[in-house]
Amino acid sequence: MSIELPDTLRIKIVRIRRPVVVSPVVKPHAELAGGAVGYMAVPAHLSSERCVHMSTISNSEAIAAWSAMPTDAIEAYDDQGDFPKRHLMNGNLLRMLGPVDGRKVLDAGSGEGYLSRLLAEGGAEVVGVEPAAALLARAQKIEQERRQGIRFVQADLSTLPEVGQPFDAVVCSMVLLAIPAWQSAMAACVGALKPGGRFVFSITHPAFENLYPTWRDHGHYQLDRYLDEYEMPEGHAPDFHRPLSAYINEVVGLGCRVTELCEPRLDPQVARDSGIEAIESYVALPNFLIVSAERDR
Repeated sequence: MSIELPDTLRIKIVRIRRPVVVSPVVKPHAELAGGAVGYMAVPAHLSSERCVHMSTISNSEAIAAWSAMPTDAIEAYDDQGDFPKRHLMNGNLLRMLGPVDGRKVLDAGSGEGYLSRLLAEGGAEVVGVEPAAALLARAQKIEQERRQGIRFVQADLSTLPEVGQPFDAVVCSMVLLAIPAWQSAMAACVGALKPGGRFVFSITHPAFENLYPTWRDHGHYQLDRYLDEYEMPEGHAPDFHRPLSAYINEVVGLGCRVTELCEPRLDPQVARDSGIEAIESYVALPNFLIVSAERDR
């Protein structure tokens, strides 16, 4: 989804690895102010009145929408993804995954592949699963050029086929918020783990989805709707708001033990150096949430 941000922050939103429907932030999924392929957050002009209470699209329809992402948006990602991934997400994701050298890692919703490449640089044996054809093609093209040994597979995460399970770790960054059948996708991630394996996923923080535009327009954050689950129809394909308890209760119910919750804060010096209007909102409040859990042995 796209968000109304300064040009210096605007990027393509994928999920960010994030559709699996993988929203490409976040691989191109997430952007400042939220998002997922990637994947991301709520658009600046999105109001609760425009939100649809129930999902009106299927996984296949969402995947088709993300597959139609323009090439320039997909190619806008660099080796660290984008501004929020570089300064808020990547370091925390890699820290929470732990050492990956020699380990099998599934990048669930790999988008254009930036996180898969970071994992391969760390010595991991990586499989990236991405349903959106345009994002997958970009990932495969870069892999052909760099030959890091990453295997990219086109598949819907909610109906994950055999891709080399079991894995030592599964990372699903800015993807679940863009998937209509998110519970099936999460179950597939946990099911792909070895006993004792680690599952790390990130989403736009459900309590701060409109952080950047609200802070920019009002000088503080405002929220008047949280507990409902609803569709946020914007950009290439919708994201879905769900309260934090939905995600945590689901992962626990799948037999995992939550080991860490991370609410990344932007370094104040990075904020000052960026010169971006209202970027102090990312110093004051967390736009993203990262969860680490371990599958029962």
